Amino acid sequence: MASETNRFDRRVIRRRLLLGAGAAGLLGATGAAGLGTAAAHAAVEPHVDSTAAWGARPPRGTNPVVWGSPDKLIVHHTVSANTGDFSRARAHTHARWVQDLHMDDNGWRDSGYNFTVSRGGWITEGCTGSLDALWSGTRFIRGIHTAGQNAQSIGIANEGAYHDGAVPTAAQWEVLVTLCAYVCEKYGIPSSRIYGHKDFGSTLCPGIFHDRLPRLRSEVEDARRM
Repeated sequence: MASETNRFDRRVIRRRLLLGAGAAGLLGATGAAGLGTAAAHAAVEPHVDSTAAWGARPPRGTNPVVWGSPDKLIVHHTVSANTGDFSRARAHTHARWVQDLHMDDNGWRDSGYNFTVSRGGWITEGCTGSLDALWSGTRFIRGIHTAGQNAQSIGIANEGAYHDGAVPTAAQWEVLVTLCAYVCEKYGIPSSRIYGHKDFGSTLCPGIFHDRLPRLRSEVEDARRM
């Protein structure tokens, strides 16, 4: 068990290095879906696997574009299994599971979230177009994640179920902070305007993440000053 923990800790550290956009030339140019430069931003630009990268289905119709900036981030959990598979492949499988659930069971046009963070610390794009919109900083895709708030917010979901005492992995938390900091930086959203799903409706979502919102806001603010 100790060796497994040490291997996981090394993966967390390695992910931290990989998330450092342009840091010491670790990755160099990685293509459209790779890391960009953080020169124009205090917050680090994280790697996000696009819908094309994880094999998303096309949305039904066109995902609505909202011009301008959202005024808040809303954190969710997906209530999937709290898997011990931290691989990128698992993150892609989970992204497809979310999309199938939302489109087939809920009857929605696409995945409801704009982005999802896996338990292994991988970020996947949700609603098609969300990643390009984020890079632009001038628009966002209207998700389907929080009734009454979709036209004003970015929805970020976390793989797993966290309403019965479970906690996120270190990698998941670290990458959630990085993603939230970057989204806030690109859109000019104060870190104080990071909320949980239950702030806007009767739900247990996002479980323990809601209890951790003060910590999340604080760490996001710190990440924006790095």
